[in-house]
Amino acid sequence: VQLQASGGGLVQAGGSLRLSCAASGRTFSSYVMGWFRQAPGKERDFVAAISWSGGSTYYGDSVKGRFTISRDNAKNTVYLQMNSLKPEDTAVYYCAADHEFGARSGYDYWGQGTLVTVSS
Repeated sequence: VQLQASGGGLVQAGGSLRLSCAASGRTFSSYVMGWFRQAPGKERDFVAAISWSGGSTYYGDSVKGRFTISRDNAKNTVYLQMNSLKPEDTAVYYCAADHEFGARSGYDYWGQGTLVTVSS
């Protein structure tokens, strides 16, 4: 599967942004989808993941209650709605795909990143 993330940009603290990740291929619904982020000089962190049908989700502690992951299997797309953004959310955001639900690392497929910058 090939992944293409988009939707990044510059936003003020407290604002919102929605990222999208479009997947190629006809087997999108067979993949667990996740979002990760990497801030400058830091390791890549888990943000959120969603199960094959979208019925189950889980989040990193720093984004719980502010970010929402969703997917549309008919459009081969996964989304990350980010609300109440903080300057510390500034990072390159990556979407990824895997076959197993529950992992916070080790995803099999990765897209290119999209930069999110939150100004104070």
